Amino acid sequence: MHKRMLGRAGVALLACQLCACNLAPTYERPDAPVPATFPPTAADGRAAPSIPWQTYFHDPVLRDLIGQSLAYNRDLAGAAARIEQARAQFRIQRSQRLPGLDASASGQRQRGPLSPADNAPRVTLESYGVQVGIPSYELDFWGRVANLSEVARRQYLATVEARNTAELSLVANVAASYYAVRASQEGIVLAERSLTSRNETLELAQLRMDAGLTSSIDFNQSYALVTQTELQLAQLRRTQGQALQLLQFLVGTPLPATLPAGLPLDPDAQLTRLDPGLPSALLEARPDVRLAEHQLRAANANIGVARALYFPIIALTGAGGYASTELSGLVSDSNRVWSFGAGAVLPLLDWGARRARVDAANAGRDEREVAYQSTVQNAFREVASGLVAAEQNDLQIAAQVRAVEVQQALVVTAHDRYDVGLTPYLEVLDAERNHFAAEQNLLQLRAAALQDAVNLYAALGGGQDLRERPVD
Repeated sequence: MHKRMLGRAGVALLACQLCACNLAPTYERPDAPVPATFPPTAADGRAAPSIPWQTYFHDPVLRDLIGQSLAYNRDLAGAAARIEQARAQFRIQRSQRLPGLDASASGQRQRGPLSPADNAPRVTLESYGVQVGIPSYELDFWGRVANLSEVARRQYLATVEARNTAELSLVANVAASYYAVRASQEGIVLAERSLTSRNETLELAQLRMDAGLTSSIDFNQSYALVTQTELQLAQLRRTQGQALQLLQFLVGTPLPATLPAGLPLDPDAQLTRLDPGLPSALLEARPDVRLAEHQLRAANANIGVARALYFPIIALTGAGGYASTELSGLVSDSNRVWSFGAGAVLPLLDWGARRARVDAANAGRDEREVAYQSTVQNAFREVASGLVAAEQNDLQIAAQVRAVEVQQALVVTAHDRYDVGLTPYLEVLDAERNHFAAEQNLLQLRAAALQDAVNLYAALGGGQDLRERPVD
């Protein structure tokens, strides 16, 4: 009889849960307030979400640095710890959807008078019990507990996407810092080579002046060019040192004072070409967009939690076991006991508190919807800006390469004209100065183009299709 009653109660409990309603609004993804296509570009590459960073970056030195940063970066480790915290909170909340089960045992020995009379005899009373019971369990007719679980689940998933966002940003920042260090290193090599050449020119000008072949003007002009180069070299070394410190901070482990030689600073040699695809793909590819949507869905479920408070909270309790005044023979049919209870609570007067909770939940959802749309707009802006930059960078680099070639030819011509006395030495100095500046500009343009390409990879959600998504 007892087993049949428990079985029927379990079936009824399951039926109640299956028939429970959900008062949260039906979720619909907000419209993305962005154009249907990106600015026109030559789409001759691969979709960024399907390219892991190990494939996108060709430079083995950079790949090694990124791998170290993913292992040692402290901010990323903190993001991973926040995931575990949120996952634990979700599991705690999810456990409330099913009834718990407690076991208890008790034993008591008490001595006292048999009755309140003064001369009543004193007796010793004993009681023993063992029970298994269900603590207070809320029947979720209105979906309050289910929506609380959904809120916790979405918050957990949002922390996962926050870590994905942090990881993608870290990869991009490490790459950008690496290219800044490499550009500074190559600029230093160029400046040192130029300084050696100008010191030789200064010595020649000194000899010519001492021999009376030229005036002190040529010597002073050569000396001024040497000091300018020394100043630029000092600035480049400062830039390199600062960029290396930033890179070391991002990687999270000490680095050598000079990085090993890598591939040339050329976009085609360093990176894989990208195809931007369509803006609609960003909704699934960008982890920050997915994060914003999880937060929106959590706010949507929170409305259901607030609405459910308009209805009574119904809870069940139950227990079964054995009780006896003697320990021996406690577990027997004659000592079997059980209890079952139900209760409901509904506030009758709360002075508008429930209405305020619903209003607050609705306002919270509105805020999250605006935040989601803003995140989508920012994602489109970053990709569109990256595409425009990529196209213009190619044109700038091609033009600067031609400028370097022209300046090199002008240096040769200026030396030839000076040697035969057709021009003053100032023309040679100007030509060398312009050639050095053109080479430095070419280095900076190539480094900037690489950094823009890395930012575009991150803006497109690089490698995110390959990430394992949590299912619970």
